[in-house]
Amino acid sequence: MNGLPVTVLVVWVLCAAGWGVVLAGLRNGLRGASRGPALFAHTATPAGVVLLFAFLGFGSLYATIALTAEWWSLLAVTGFRPERLLSTGGPGQLAAWAALTAATAYAAARFVFHV
Repeated sequence: MNGLPVTVLVVWVLCAAGWGVVLAGLRNGLRGASRGPALFAHTATPAGVVLLFAFLGFGSLYATIALTAEWWSLLAVTGFRPERLLSTGGPGQLAAWAALTAATAYAAARFVFHV
């Protein structure tokens, strides 16, 4: 990866790892009718978010930072059991996830772009 900053590689690796951990948690934790749609939505999310950011005029690095922050914040809020957000989570847990995601994405973007 000649010329690619190490921080970008770290973001990509953390994004892929976070996506995989959330997928494993959803596969193991969800049962019943909600399992299929949740797994499909999680699988389609990376492509959809990158396309949305491209449509809005941002690069895919911003999308990758946002996704990384979302997945690791979800894992932190739910104790590495993302199905808890669907089964036992309420507005408080959802708000905690949103606040932690925003703070993490802001900090990561500042770190990656040295702003």
